[in-house]
Amino acid sequence: MRVRAAVLRQAGLPMPYAQSRPLSVEEVELAEPGPGELLVKIRAAGLCHSDLSAINGDRPWPMPIVVGHEAAAEVVGLGPGVEDLAIGDHVVLVFRPACGNCPNCATGRPALCGPGGESNADGSLLGGYRRLRAVGGAPGIGGEAAGALNHHLGCAAFAEYATVSRRSAVRIDPDLPWDEAALFGCAVLTGAGAVFNTARMEAGSSAAVVGLGGVGFASLLAAIAAGARSVVAVDLLPAKLALARELGATHVFDASAPDVGDRLRAATGGGVDYAFEMAGSVRALELAYRITARGGTTVTAGLPAPASRLELQAVSLVAEERTLKGSYVGSSVPARDVPRYVQMYRAGRLPVDRLLSERIGLDEINPALDRLARGESIRQVILMD
Repeated sequence: MRVRAAVLRQAGLPMPYAQSRPLSVEEVELAEPGPGELLVKIRAAGLCHSDLSAINGDRPWPMPIVVGHEAAAEVVGLGPGVEDLAIGDHVVLVFRPACGNCPNCATGRPALCGPGGESNADGSLLGGYRRLRAVGGAPGIGGEAAGALNHHLGCAAFAEYATVSRRSAVRIDPDLPWDEAALFGCAVLTGAGAVFNTARMEAGSSAAVVGLGGVGFASLLAAIAAGARSVVAVDLLPAKLALARELGATHVFDASAPDVGDRLRAATGGGVDYAFEMAGSVRALELAYRITARGGTTVTAGLPAPASRLELQAVSLVAEERTLKGSYVGSSVPARDVPRYVQMYRAGRLPVDRLLSERIGLDEINPALDRLARGESIRQVILMD
């Protein structure tokens, strides 16, 4: 079938993206699902900094590629062997498919699935398959079909329809609005998971979040829901700090202030028990580590460019019994955590609907990237209908 999709053929084009137009919205050929796969109609897809890192070249991906990884969709086709979903089911797409058999999957760590990571890096679906192809001589790649296109993180969600692995989808209740549901596939799964799963933050602890995008705000909401006695928000934009106050942050700090680390440590009596870095920059991670108290834990879910390096005072890890942890997909078990976070949202404990900045159409995606790059939005969501 032919569908409209946003195709990235060259990374690193200059801003403003409204002019350079790195994403070309065009018709592509989408194949029917193979064994263990689904055909889904994308209903809503969020714009995330991970999408921007593919577009600006910070994180290299095989080209050309259909971008997008945070989405809610309706199941419209089932490949052979898929028996636990039905046509019409609503699902959230998860950007790290889990094979279910590798050592990490077998020990309850599907976010670190080896085959899932390999297929993502390859630009394919789980198992190495590609179901997208360019139309009418448009540039593509060779492989199983001439003119094949790559899948971003197994989802290729900036499109009207997608073929995905069954292991890239989690069923959700059908009454959850599409635009809100999309946020659970990345922003909430990653940000809340960093608090609940990676840090396992205790009630009564103090926390700080450095970087208030969709993931960072989800961490802030999760820290409040976990019973933090104080929650510090750190960002460059006053509007985001104001929203953090509205959502329950006890302290806010401008990240550009030269003495922000000293001021934050003074305000919190020596630093926080848990600091979460969600900006995807080494400077933000250095700040998060600096504001972590003795005996505390620094968690990073930001993804800076692969060439980035972090320097630490190594003795502090021992002498201060500090912990530095990475968090990927919020250390989540998506089939468990997506429904859990949805329930928390419905109970009013994770008001993630407050993170929706703007609803746009697919043809508006390039100007939306400029707003994302400037940090002006928390979560812009593309509505496909």
